[in-house]
Amino acid sequence: MLRSILIFGAIAGLISVSPFVYLILTNGSAHSGSVVVGYLTMLVAFSLIFVAVKRHRDRNLGGVIKFLPALGIGLGISLVAGIVYVAVWDIYLNISHFAFVDEYAPVIVKGALAKGATPAEAARQAAEFKTTYMNPLARWPWTLVEILPVGVLVSLVTAGLLRFRQFLPARGIAA
Repeated sequence: MLRSILIFGAIAGLISVSPFVYLILTNGSAHSGSVVVGYLTMLVAFSLIFVAVKRHRDRNLGGVIKFLPALGIGLGISLVAGIVYVAVWDIYLNISHFAFVDEYAPVIVKGALAKGATPAEAARQAAEFKTTYMNPLARWPWTLVEILPVGVLVSLVTAGLLRFRQFLPARGIAA
């Protein structure tokens, strides 16, 4: 099962980073794309969780899987995909010489000013973001948190559905 988790996770991770790869190849801006497109890409990538769990249930377990093992497979795939996502984002940051940090700082200033911060306080928050984001130990968890909740949600739904042997039964296995 570990092999399947690694394979499906790597494929899901590669699908989820396709917008990054496009940006790298076209020298585009990191956040010029749509957030909706990014999360839809993640949903498409994490549809592989359903495929992997169903495949394991039907081929290895005789058409029956319990909730927790199914959830474990999904979470494993999500983690592997998340690691790929973080790695490719870090590659993009290095290729772009961390341009994202400078592009995102005005967004922080605008948000702080909208909440009533003084211009000096808003500038301080932007500078603090820049300093913190340059530290990989802070950046990697932030990046992982972008993708992991989507994987957890898909894993929960998949485990909930596929624990019922009547839900999309394997061919040749009576319900």
